[in-house]
Amino acid sequence: MDETQKKEIHKKLMHEIDNTQKKIAEYTELCKPIAPENSIGRISRMDAINNKSVVEAALREAENKMQQLQVMQHKIKDTDFGMCNKCKQNIPLGRLMIRPHSKFCVNCAQ
Repeated sequence: MDETQKKEIHKKLMHEIDNTQKKIAEYTELCKPIAPENSIGRISRMDAINNKSVVEAALREAENKMQQLQVMQHKIKDTDFGMCNKCKQNIPLGRLMIRPHSKFCVNCAQ
């Protein structure tokens, strides 16, 4: 992988980190508990509890993605960056542009 491609991937990586940080902040805000003194009705409260659990799952996934993105941000300077962890072949640039935290090529990821 040449330096131009690494710069392109680094730019995409930083964009993804920024977007993921925004999502984490948004999900954290949505996960706040609903005060019991707010009279929203029994059904609406049950719906809010259900929605909260969905948002909490999305928050965990976003935090996991952020962790993977940060690892890749540190690895981008390594000589083996862009190599599949399993088969040791180059991960296509297109895959890294779509999913910059990819550790595996498409074949090995399945």
